[in-house]
Amino acid sequence: METTTPPSGPSTSAEGARPPYIPQIRLYQNWLRDERGIAFDSYDALWRWSTTELDAFWQSVWDYFDLQSPTPHTAVLARNTMPGAQWFPGAQVNYARQALRHVDAAHAAGLPAIISRNEKGQHRELSWPELSRQVASLALHLKAQGVEPGDRVAAYLPNVPEAMVAFLATVSIGGVWSICAPDMGTHAVLDRFRQIEPKVLIGVDGVTYGGRDHDRTAVLAELREALPSVQHAVLLGNLDASASMDGWAGWASATARHDPDTAAFEPMWLPFDHPLWIVYSSGTTGLPKPIVHGHGGTVLVALQLKVLHNDIGCSYEPNSFGERYHWYSSTGWVMWNAQLSGLLSGTTCVIYDGNPGGSKEHPDWGVLWRFAADTGVTFFGAGAAFFANCMKAGITLADYGDLGRIRALGTTGSPLSPEVQEWGTAQFEALGTHDIWWNNISGGTDFCGAFIGGHRELPQVPGEMQCRMLGAAVESWDAEGRPVMDAVGELVCAQPIPSMPLYLWGDKDGSRYLSSYFDMYPAGHGRQPGGGDGPASMGAVWRHGDWLKIGANGGCIIYGRSDATINRHGLRMGTSEIYSAVESLPEVLDSLVVDLEYLGRESYMPLFVVLRPGSVLDEALRGRINGAVRTALSPRFVPDDIFVVAEVPRTLSGKKQELPIKKLLLGQPIEKVVNKDAMANPGCLDWYVAFAAERAGVLLKP
Repeated sequence: METTTPPSGPSTSAEGARPPYIPQIRLYQNWLRDERGIAFDSYDALWRWSTTELDAFWQSVWDYFDLQSPTPHTAVLARNTMPGAQWFPGAQVNYARQALRHVDAAHAAGLPAIISRNEKGQHRELSWPELSRQVASLALHLKAQGVEPGDRVAAYLPNVPEAMVAFLATVSIGGVWSICAPDMGTHAVLDRFRQIEPKVLIGVDGVTYGGRDHDRTAVLAELREALPSVQHAVLLGNLDASASMDGWAGWASATARHDPDTAAFEPMWLPFDHPLWIVYSSGTTGLPKPIVHGHGGTVLVALQLKVLHNDIGCSYEPNSFGERYHWYSSTGWVMWNAQLSGLLSGTTCVIYDGNPGGSKEHPDWGVLWRFAADTGVTFFGAGAAFFANCMKAGITLADYGDLGRIRALGTTGSPLSPEVQEWGTAQFEALGTHDIWWNNISGGTDFCGAFIGGHRELPQVPGEMQCRMLGAAVESWDAEGRPVMDAVGELVCAQPIPSMPLYLWGDKDGSRYLSSYFDMYPAGHGRQPGGGDGPASMGAVWRHGDWLKIGANGGCIIYGRSDATINRHGLRMGTSEIYSAVESLPEVLDSLVVDLEYLGRESYMPLFVVLRPGSVLDEALRGRINGAVRTALSPRFVPDDIFVVAEVPRTLSGKKQELPIKKLLLGQPIEKVVNKDAMANPGCLDWYVAFAAERAGVLLKP
């Protein structure tokens, strides 16, 4: 890799003129018609086929993307149980092999594999052949250190190309990958890595974030000392290319090989369900859940999601020539895995390492937009909070360069409000892009996919996600397990998806896996494809823990976590609707609401708000906040009290920690309700602890 000047973006095709773009899901449906003789008159019909004819649908995904195996599979879904579904027995795959099959064609088209930049403006491009060479060199290095299939390789790396190289090298030889972001402290990392006992640790000397360098060598030393399973360690010099530590191999030497062995290297064939990586839930209590996904299921679902629904094409195919895919993420969020998946279909991945909002001294929400303009991004994704911050900061996208190649905006992480979506649409209208498409998705780390998302050819309704995903038998259920429409219920998935976890690491009897996702509704209930009950041996439906409303038009709205829902006077409401109303006020930067009930007494609902500097919670602002809730929702949801706080507690992945604060305010001790090492801002808890103590007498009064 070498530093280059930023490109202006690729030409639209080798001839300079592109034929009309065809959405990826339309290409798939054309293929179904031509190759399978199957046609559908609506998306709903296509979705119902994909969730009732599971074998036919997932076989079509395998064939459409030309997935390869040296041995045939004997079935598609050999055992339809949840958990424990058995997919594609007999098939052999490798995530790295699928990614690297694009090397020659993409390079011949003059397209890079990875484009990266950091806060210091260091711009790098990694070609497909160089990606392949570095992967081979590091894979051979790891193999020489004794890494065998099934051994864990743990990484403490930022969102840089080297993280992708290390992942591909690890899984190419059957190692099991796991990564933590360098913004996580020692205890949080050890809570994860101790559970999986890695053989190899790959770490970074430091990172730059918010305009400051943050040394991480002391953390690496602590990790190495506290992980006796580690037999070999590799150090990446990110702040200082010449950085070294005693007992650590250097990244440069581990990836330097350029010989016949690296040229001849090929990722090994592995069973379809061979472990690929271990990701972690952002648990609020106890140790994080180490979730194991398999090679084959992850590849299948990543292609289904990224290509068919996110409409991200292959960069060297004429229809999507020059595709450049960016989704801002840290390595601690599952969207890093989603960004990485661009390589599976030969798509150029465009990544940024740093703070998307500038620094405290110099806030700047144009950072990513300038980056996208400089690099010719075509798909621009980020957390919903990023777009909300851009709107609140009052930025104008026309100030940040040529964004004319962006045709799609992706969001996830939290519900996107209609106001923010309308703001972004208006911004792109002003740029001359009159058909900007918002691809709002909802899924999770748990199965490394999405349940609900976008469809390039369906109408857009601000604040809604367009559809349930192909192959995802998602329904909204009431407390009795009855599917409901146009009403808020529990999000369940009634049929297996290939990327659902193989198991949780260390969960020998499967009890933790069962209790995490399958313990709400009885086994067999709602388990027949297409509806109806199956035998108890089929297991239970997946209960995701979100409140979901499915509209008659197929559009979906997530109302927040079902265990943090507000229930006022018999009327149930997701917290996201309250946040949407409150945070629409320019004075309110962030908010948190909890509904407190104690032994059946009347609820008490406090609202905590973070105000813009210079704003004061006077009677006028209180009135505007209450009025916003009253107008947008109902007088029933006007808070009982409003309090100004410095911060809203959030997990490392950015989720508001409603349930822990609710439990704290109901009298449970702080150490029982929250894992501080799983938090992005644990220092803010002191205020809530003091508030809980002050409120205790009121809440417990008979």
